[in-house]
Formats: sequence, structure tokens, C-alpha cells
Amino acid sequence: MKKKVAFYTLGCKLNFSETSTIARDMQNEGYDRVDYTEYADMYVINTCSVTENADKRFKTIVKQAQKINPDAFVAAIGCYAQLKPEALAAVDGVDLVLGATEKFKITDYINDLSKNDFGEIHSCEIEEADFYVGSYAIGDRTRAFLKVQDGCDYKCTYCTIPLARGISRSDTLQNVLKNAAEISAQGIKEIVLTGVNIGDYGKGEFGNKKHEHTFFELVKALDEVAGIHRLRISSIEPNLLKNETIDFVAQSNSFVPHFHVPLQSGSDAILKLMKRRYLSNLYKDRISHIKQVMPHACIGVDVIVGFPGETDEHFLKTYHFLNDLDVSYLHVFTYSERDNTTAAVMDGVVPKNVRSKRSKMLRGLSAKKRRAFYESQIGTERTVLFEGENKEGYIHGFTENYVKVKYPWNPSLVNTLHKVALTEIDEDGLVRINFVEVLHKASPLR
Repeated sequence: MKKKVAFYTLGCKLNFSETSTIARDMQNEGYDRVDYTEYADMYVINTCSVTENADKRFKTIVKQAQKINPDAFVAAIGCYAQLKPEALAAVDGVDLVLGATEKFKITDYINDLSKNDFGEIHSCEIEEADFYVGSYAIGDRTRAFLKVQDGCDYKCTYCTIPLARGISRSDTLQNVLKNAAEISAQGIKEIVLTGVNIGDYGKGEFGNKKHEHTFFELVKALDEVAGIHRLRISSIEPNLLKNETIDFVAQSNSFVPHFHVPLQSGSDAILKLMKRRYLSNLYKDRISHIKQVMPHACIGVDVIVGFPGETDEHFLKTYHFLNDLDVSYLHVFTYSERDNTTAAVMDGVVPKNVRSKRSKMLRGLSAKKRRAFYESQIGTERTVLFEGENKEGYIHGFTENYVKVKYPWNPSLVNTLHKVALTEIDEDGLVRINFVEVLHKASPLR
């Protein structure tokens, strides 16, 4: 009988794209993929180093697998597995830990799936993670995550990603376009571009450090791929989001008016301590240009609170900077110390209760920003792509500019595009709609 394998993914869209590719490779080698809540012979956990309490979260997921099948083979892969292999290998029940490059060859490290007395580690030095492995995530989703780039050459003082993923390197333009066409052929209507630092696309495309193509050239080429209804850019550094890209998206057939641009701090003094590659004025200029050419664009922001040296004055500068900025929502991260980072040994440690208070303030600001953005869209007509899940009798979907809408559950709406009128915001903060026109009926998700 075929062995059953289940996957659990922590962290970012990039992790989801890699899990999906690794799962397809294992299926091609004769494994049956099942849900993580089901009985399996092997459980694979794709870990993340960014989330707080990563080790506690990991242990909980391992215990969940052991409850279902105490004899199951458990493997840990991903960023945390690269950074802390010994810690994960020591967790009760873990049999195998694979680092940044080894995870893509997981079947090479599996024999008969019998349990090990101790977690076996196969982890390269991160300097050896210098080759590119393409991936994309598809499944029962109406959108796919397409990996175009990996690694990062930036030296932000709080970040472990370069230690977990290695140097910046890119997929070839030809392969990105091939993967995009494959995704489109599956009946999926939206593709989200993912990577560690996607604005750096083109570096390391053919194994060298120079840029063969630019991110702007990638965007233009993807816009020509037949059958893709929507292309969405995930998080992109403000210094790498050029006005030429913004202007192109504004008139594009496929790219949607939604940007996620990390800020991290509105204080130039803190940005310098973080070793970010821009100051607040450049960030403000980028946001202003997006809104100038796409007034209806949705803009998300990453921000870190409680970074070492962040005084009340620095924090209030960030708060007022964001309050005055025409952005749509915030992803707020409470700073937490990471081993082997410069920030972890900096002076000016902010007490945890102060970090928590600042985080709460910015989360409140985010709710206010999102509500204001949604209110600005009431009375307009937008295009909605409906998702595939029945949530308490409602189907949800997103407009091209990332307004989340709801409508009474109707399975025939799944994976369809409709022009709708946005009518009102309900008690859950979601937008109600009236239908105007069917744009694209459902394509079966293969």
C-alpha cells in the first residue's frame, strides 16, 4: 500500500509555495497526500523563524501528529530547522530535521519510515544554499502562490532570514513564465508573487550575482501570460518598488492595485539602527505616488514596535507618521530577540509590557485605517473573486484592491469573478455587495 504523508506549514506564502512543491514531488514518488488532521505514516512540518514562540508552536504541532498516529515518522524542514536544528531534533517524536537545501530532497533521507531513537539532522552551512529551487502552491485555493526569488543580501539587524535562507537568488524568467502558465491551466484565477525580497528579482538568475532581468521586466512579462486574470505583488521593499513598476500596474491588464510595503519604523533614527535601506521620506514618496496614479489602491504596511533604542518619542513619531499616511492596514510585529542578530545585543532594551502597549496602539490604528479604506470604497463597483469555503453560512471573496466581501453561501460562486457594487459595511467589518455582472464563471480546480 502507498504510504500516507501529511504536511503542516507555518509562516509565509513562500513556505506554502515550497510545501506544495515538496508535496507534489513526494506524490510523484508514490506517496498519498492526506490532511494533517488525518492518519498518516509521515508528518512533515515546514517551520518558520519569524513567528514568536516558534519552538512552542512546533512542539504543539508534533503532539497533534503523535495523538493521531504515535508511530508516525515526523520530519521538520524550513527556516527554523535551518537555524535551530539541534533544538528541533531534541523534541520528543521528531525523527528527521532537514535544512535549507536538503528539504527539497526529502525522499533521499527517508528509508522505511521507522522511528529514530534521536532526531537525525541533515543541514548544510547556509553559504551552501546558493542554488535556486522553483516552486508554487496550488490546491483547492482560488489563488496560487508563485515563488520567483529566494534569500536576501540585506543585513537588517533584527532579521534571521539571510541566516535561514542564504543569499539572494532568482528563478529564470523563462521558468517563472512556464510556472505561471501551468497555474493558469489549472483553472486558478489569481497568482500571488512571493519571495524573500522579490524586488531584488533577477539577481542570481543564472547562478551569478549580477541581474539578468529586473523586477520591472518580470512584471511586464507576466502581464502577457494568457489566461491569468489577476496577478498580485506580495511584500516588496520600498527602495525596490520603483515608480515605473507602480505606473505599469496602474494600467496593467492583470496586476491588481494592491501593494504591501514594509516600513518597520517611522523614525529615521530607528530605521538606521535597523539598517534599513531607505528613510521615511522615500517611503512617504512611494505611498504618495501609488495613491496619485491609483487612488483606490490598497496599501498594507509592516511595522515593528519595541526595537532596541525605541523611545516613546520614536514610537510616537511612527504612530503619527502612519496616522497621516494614506495606507489601508498594518501588520504589527512586536520585536522579539533573535539569536545571532546584531539587534539582540543592542542597548536600550524596551520592556515587554511597553512593547505590548505599543503593539496594541498600532493594532487599534490598523483597525481604524482598514475601516476608513473600506468606507471609501462604498458606492463603487469592483471585481470580486470568490473563495471556496463556507464560513457560517457565508462565502467570502476579495476585490482587486483587497476589500473583503461577504455574501450568503452559494457553491456556484466558488472561483468565479463578478463585478459587484459595494453597498455597506456590516457588524463584522466586512462589505456587503450587490451583483452587477458575471465576468468569468468557475473553472474546475484540477
